[in-house]
Amino acid sequence: MAIERNIEHGKRTGFGSLSEGGLRMESFPMRLFRKGNKKFWNPEDIDFSQDAKDFAAMSPDEKRLTSILAAQFMAGEESVTQDLQPFTTAMAVEGRLADEAYLTQFTFEEAKHMQAFRLWFDAVGLGTDLHEFVEYSGAYTKIFTEELPKSLYALTTDPSPAAQIRASVTYNHVVEGCLALTGYFAWAKVCKSRNILPGMQQVVKYIGDDERRHMAWGTFTCRRHVAADDRNWDVVDERMQELLQPALQLIVGLFDAFGDNTPFGINIDEMTDYALDKVNRRLESIESARGCRVEEIDEDYSPMQLEDKFAAEDEAAVEQALTAVGS
Repeated sequence: MAIERNIEHGKRTGFGSLSEGGLRMESFPMRLFRKGNKKFWNPEDIDFSQDAKDFAAMSPDEKRLTSILAAQFMAGEESVTQDLQPFTTAMAVEGRLADEAYLTQFTFEEAKHMQAFRLWFDAVGLGTDLHEFVEYSGAYTKIFTEELPKSLYALTTDPSPAAQIRASVTYNHVVEGCLALTGYFAWAKVCKSRNILPGMQQVVKYIGDDERRHMAWGTFTCRRHVAADDRNWDVVDERMQELLQPALQLIVGLFDAFGDNTPFGINIDEMTDYALDKVNRRLESIESARGCRVEEIDEDYSPMQLEDKFAAEDEAAVEQALTAVGS
């Protein structure tokens, strides 16, 4: 629910925290904010010394795949740190102080993720220019240097519900929900298949936990707009259809260079199936908001419960795969 006073930047007529009801601690974005405050971590506390040894012992193809994964994540985290800021302003325009507060935490966490990957690269001895690991992919360029900034910076002149949905689908549901989570699934297989890269395992655990809150906020944001106006469901569906193909191309292209000998036994079909499953189930969650009262959506914790369920499923799937390999 919006603050009645105007808290839009440069047009302030009052303060949301002074208004009746204050920050409404049980609203969904404030619950995410409070949860994030309890999960603070510092990238500089992670020990990457064993990672350096493990990386040095890899074959050239294993080093290349590992470097591509890490570089694409690091560049993506940098992109979002910059591109997410207009969404914060859009929340102020709409008078949603709790969402604005959560997005400040969200942006901070993205910058921290970028730092974590940079520290890992420095620790394993890759201090040279790394652009080759992202620029080979036309799909990566399309999503991260074209579609992501275009959809998010559109909010600076058009903070409408439709524009917010396009921005959220682009970032929360394609960049994070499809690409990043699929990448973390791949990381889990890389690391646990040989019990290597303990520092990266810790990074992935922390970042995955942060980004599940991010994705939950994106699902919530789309849900509240769909509940407010049923026509917004078409905006969700159309934007997803526009970006799904390049997203899948990016995932498949990650492994193209290795032919039938993808390092660490990663299966391309498994990765794409994983991505589509998560996309479809989040879309089902958004569609379920059609016909709901907006007031119900604002305190509905189901988007975070869905992400927690995904986390449990991922852990079980990785353990099952490793058991099958060892048997």
